[in-house]
Amino acid sequence: MSYHRNSASLKQRVAREAATLLYTLQEKEYKQAKQKAAQTLGARVLPSNRDVADELDLLADELEGSARQERIAQMRREALEIMKLLRDFQPVLIGSVWRGTANRHSDIDIVTFSAHPAEVKTKLEQKSFAITKTEWQSAPKTGKGDKSFHIYVNLQSGNEVEIVIRSPEQVNQKVKDEIYGDILTGLNLQGLENLLRENPTRKFTPKNKRG
Repeated sequence: MSYHRNSASLKQRVAREAATLLYTLQEKEYKQAKQKAAQTLGARVLPSNRDVADELDLLADELEGSARQERIAQMRREALEIMKLLRDFQPVLIGSVWRGTANRHSDIDIVTFSAHPAEVKTKLEQKSFAITKTEWQSAPKTGKGDKSFHIYVNLQSGNEVEIVIRSPEQVNQKVKDEIYGDILTGLNLQGLENLLRENPTRKFTPKNKRG
């Protein structure tokens, strides 16, 4: 029993160290953060991505305090503004702003669907959004060699937005979240409007194992 307790305690320490590496931007990917944390602590056990995500959420609460919740609500309001502009492209809010786990380093992630990415870019330019970069990226999660077009925007608030344009054929495609293990559903325009009206800081994560 003592061995299992010690193993669990060590795994949590690794998760906390990995979360710290991610929060301080020393690492960008969960896999590398976990490996580096384990090496630092001399551990051979690795926590799950969900374990690290839980510790990252707790760490952000500790360091950012009540301002964090207002920031999340603000980022969701900013996402709504963009999604209204892009309503013709079936926008969906995903990522940590959707989850309600965003911290001060997080950006706003929005997925749209169009066969003509330039049309999305033009919509943003017409409203004078500050586009900083555009690029094509492969989408390895689908396993089909798909590509998506990414537009990066800086807002006047200082927050950053990444808008992904996928093929219309991918609208109903289900993608599993590599961190939480559930299906990435996100929030469409109507869902986000309802959320901001009813509970602007609600979290969308699977039931916490520690709850």
